[in-house]
Amino acid sequence: QMISYELALGLSFVGVILLADSTRLIDIVEAQRSMWFAVLQPVGMAIFLIATLAEVNRAPFDMPEAEQELAAGYHSEYGGMKFALLFMAEYDKMIAICTIAASLFFGGYREFWFLKDTFLGVDQTPWLGPIYFFLKVFILLFGMIWVRATLPRIRYDRLMAFGWKVLLPLSLALIFVTAVGILLSIEVNPWFSWLIPVASLVAGGIAILGMYQTLRRKEHARA
Repeated sequence: QMISYELALGLSFVGVILLADSTRLIDIVEAQRSMWFAVLQPVGMAIFLIATLAEVNRAPFDMPEAEQELAAGYHSEYGGMKFALLFMAEYDKMIAICTIAASLFFGGYREFWFLKDTFLGVDQTPWLGPIYFFLKVFILLFGMIWVRATLPRIRYDRLMAFGWKVLLPLSLALIFVTAVGILLSIEVNPWFSWLIPVASLVAGGIAILGMYQTLRRKEHARA
């Protein structure tokens, strides 16, 4: 599970690096002044969030350390403060990946793009930067906790198939789409940059349709 989802997670960074033309987090945040990368690369953002859920073993990907069923791991082998520290580490990892997601896809400390060039912008009111960043991290944390309380656990074979057969090819397709969109926007017309979100949504829709058809075939085979 760790290896299969790390591949998709690493590839989801590539689209952001291509859009920002830099690997520095400050440059990536500043590149989102006019538009968040979550808008330009929505499927890449979804892949990043799904892969990070799997990496930190949060539901519905909590196969290695499931606190409800498994009679092993730190849930049963530790008690008291040792258990509290290990359990707290899980939430520390959640906060860390939410800060990374906020920086890569949601503008980091920058204001919401529709507040650009207003008195609520970070350029005019710098002390609002940490507040915007905290709000974005809080919303992402709420989403992770909401997913844990909403979705059932995925069967292990489907979990692995989802990582290798869906997320990995889709991540590679998004890198190609992003590179082509950037090249066309530079060489032909800047409006071609909007080809990136449209084509990525089409690729994501094809992936979802393929998953649906596969699950239907398996249901009919069992019937």
